[in-house]
Amino acid sequence: MTNRPLSGIRVLDLGQYIAGPGACQMLSDLGADVVKVESLRGDQARSVGTFGEAMVQAYNRDKRSIALDLRHPDGASVLHDLLATADVVVHNFRQESAERLGLGAAELLSRYPRLVLGTVTGFGTAGPSRNRPGLDIAAQAEFGLMHVTGAADGQPQRVGFPVADVATANALATGVLAALYQRTVTGRGAHVQTSLMEATLAMQAAGWSEYMVTGTAPRRKGNGQAYAAPAADVVELIDGPIVLSAYTDEKWSALCTLIDRQDMIEDPRFVDNPARVAHRDDLLTILSDAFGTMTRDQAVELLLSANIVCGSIRSFDDIVDDDDVAASGILIDVVADDGSVHTAPGPAFTLDDVTPPSSSAAPTTGRDTATVLGEIGYSDDEVDRLRRSGVVLTDFDNDRHSSMRRLA
Repeated sequence: MTNRPLSGIRVLDLGQYIAGPGACQMLSDLGADVVKVESLRGDQARSVGTFGEAMVQAYNRDKRSIALDLRHPDGASVLHDLLATADVVVHNFRQESAERLGLGAAELLSRYPRLVLGTVTGFGTAGPSRNRPGLDIAAQAEFGLMHVTGAADGQPQRVGFPVADVATANALATGVLAALYQRTVTGRGAHVQTSLMEATLAMQAAGWSEYMVTGTAPRRKGNGQAYAAPAADVVELIDGPIVLSAYTDEKWSALCTLIDRQDMIEDPRFVDNPARVAHRDDLLTILSDAFGTMTRDQAVELLLSANIVCGSIRSFDDIVDDDDVAASGILIDVVADDGSVHTAPGPAFTLDDVTPPSSSAAPTTGRDTATVLGEIGYSDDEVDRLRRSGVVLTDFDNDRHSSMRRLA
């Protein structure tokens, strides 16, 4: 699919779990040839059961896998042969580990000056926590997300998906794309760095601005915005909840008219936004009475007739057959090597006249080792020697292990 923007770009993905592979997934969707470089045991996510397999499948579509023992001198040599053909390399090794493997930024960019290196850490590389291991939940806990998520009188809550990992993947992909563009101007690569810490803080920019303006740290309060009402407030209906926002004076008047409560427009409790915030409980009681006998579909239809922002609170079961989701094309069929098909979200954007991405499932560990090494000049005999020496894993080993499991 040569009309995709990154056709001709080769990416080496040495990342594990979500942040690094997620960034490389975006580059793959844009047309890059992404080679997933794994240890002989594979991406660590592969060993975490169903949860880990879901990560692998979600963030490794359309990639090829080569399995190397990077600690073996021959494995390191193979990696450098690959690096000589690469435009981008991404990893999430801690700084000390990267340098021990010969993947430190100074060494790589000196040896491969056109290379774009993208690295992910948990807590950055300059501060006292630079060698601290970091996962999504640590970033959510340490940098404010859990503190502001959940009911006011309840425990702090993690966001319901690995949001820090995903935000970091987005940040890294953006930086890599910028560095690739810069390379077209300067001819030189660059080191793009991000961390779970930085991405988690950056996506809370509005909260930080609010903190700087008011001097008051955001606090956990459940649904609803702290300084606007009704805003992101939940109303229970006969078949489940909806959420709605009508906090501008114009939308508030429209909402009052819609439920035939024009008296609320001049009610001192609701006359302006600060008053509505102060009397949110009274406000929600009135809205619950007004909408409580409706279904979600009925309430949403009524609210949309006045252009009031609202939505049913739905599960995946509700979403999978949604007409708007279907029309967008965001859900794509992904075909595994055995011909089985599952559905997954594809890229969250389209580009004019660009062919949609292909849809092959995440590769098994080392599935493409022989093919990729052949492309960079290794003979079949050389690949077989590396395989027998335990330096690489190939699809031959995968097939043999599968056969042995079937016989067992």
